[in-house]
Amino acid sequence: MGLRTIRLIGDDILRKKSKPVDNFDHRLLKLINDMFETMYRADGVGLAAVQVGILKRLFIVDTGEKPMHFINPEIIDKGGNQLDQEGCLSVPGKLGDVERPKWIKIKAFNSDGDEFEYYAEDFEARAILHENDHLNGILYVDLVVQGGK
Repeated sequence: MGLRTIRLIGDDILRKKSKPVDNFDHRLLKLINDMFETMYRADGVGLAAVQVGILKRLFIVDTGEKPMHFINPEIIDKGGNQLDQEGCLSVPGKLGDVERPKWIKIKAFNSDGDEFEYYAEDFEARAILHENDHLNGILYVDLVVQGGK
C-alpha cells in the first residue's frame, strides 16, 4: 500500500468530471487500498479518486460503520432533508453548512465488478453524497448555505 497526494482546492483536476471504471483488476484494488491508507492518515471519512489525481468514478467512505468503496456509483433514490457542517480533505481547515437529503439509496459496483445497492442515512448519507459530488467536479464549498444553522 502507499500514500497518495491529496489534491487541494485550486487544482483544476478537482473540477473535472470523472470517467467510468472499466477495468476491475489488481491495479484498481491497489488504488482502493492506497486511498484508504491516505484517507486514514489524513483523518478523513471519505475520499474520491479524483482527490488523489485519478479521474475515475470511485470513492471510499468509512464513517465508523464499516469501510466501503463505491465504483461507478449512481444515486437511485433519496429523501428527507438535513443541514449540517461539512469539511473536505481537499479544502483543509474550512467548514460550511450544506443541505443534503437525509437518506439515499445508491447503486454501485465493488472491486470484483459485482453490482450492489446500499441504503444510508444521516451522516453516512452525507458522506456518500459529498464524495459522489467529487466525481462530477463539485466541491462542498459550491453548496454552502449562507446563514447556515
